[in-house]
Amino acid sequence: MTTVLCVGAAVVDFLFHLDALPNRAEKFGTDEAEIVGGGCAANAAVAVARLGGRAVLGARLGDDSIGDLILGDLRAEGVDVSNVTRTKDARSSFSSVYVDAQGERQIVNFRGEGLILDTGWLASIGMLDAVLTDTRRVDAARAALDLASARGVPGVLDGEAPVEPSLMSAASHVALSMQGLRSLHPNLPVEQALLYIARDHGCWVAVTDGANGVWFTGEGGVEHIPAHEIAPVDTLGAGDIWHGVFALALAQNKTEYTAICEANAAAALKCMTRGGRAGAPTRAQLDDFLKENTK
Repeated sequence: MTTVLCVGAAVVDFLFHLDALPNRAEKFGTDEAEIVGGGCAANAAVAVARLGGRAVLGARLGDDSIGDLILGDLRAEGVDVSNVTRTKDARSSFSSVYVDAQGERQIVNFRGEGLILDTGWLASIGMLDAVLTDTRRVDAARAALDLASARGVPGVLDGEAPVEPSLMSAASHVALSMQGLRSLHPNLPVEQALLYIARDHGCWVAVTDGANGVWFTGEGGVEHIPAHEIAPVDTLGAGDIWHGVFALALAQNKTEYTAICEANAAAALKCMTRGGRAGAPTRAQLDDFLKENTK
């Protein structure tokens, strides 16, 4: 079974569906709300598991009830959580998330308190086919990417701002959000910014921009793959699922182009389903969507 190690954030999201995002200091109400697992690395791990891969998660939690909730949901999804660090008397991370009628989201995240992410277990981890890490903890991300390099497998960086430049140099593949790209090169055209990053850090690099698609460095320069035209109802977790599917495809020795196409399709399916990562597709759902939407 193809194994992807995902290192980074694991949280729980308290999700509220509203007609419009709040912009005033007053009380709001809704008849639609959910409690769902979240966090960049955890969402990516669920995406990998849903597609039939083996997802191993490295994350940090407290020994509190929020941590219990997070772990219980991940175990139910088939994610290997044996290397999640739980710290006594620490507080796990959680978020309040508002999603409007167009599927756009507004997030307030409590990053946790007193949390420790032990990476000593990385030295003894078994077979790996790819590593994916977010930017939440630079030291843990660097250790994970160094492991990927030592094993000769893809090391993918989920580049959310702020992006530590040394992590891009340690990664084989850097997939930035547009916000992440603009935090590095606020004024350059997208194509030029990507070429600079590839040159300066020796990595393959892409930027995801939601409905505008994905730009990436190819053999002939910067190329573009459009996003699928859909009517989104919930974009929460779409980027994380994109990264998980992209990393899994690379782990399966697929090309970057194919990996982007699969990740774009998975993100589209997620955006058409409410409930954050609950919308991560199965392999059958993804394959069917690709057959129906590939020209």
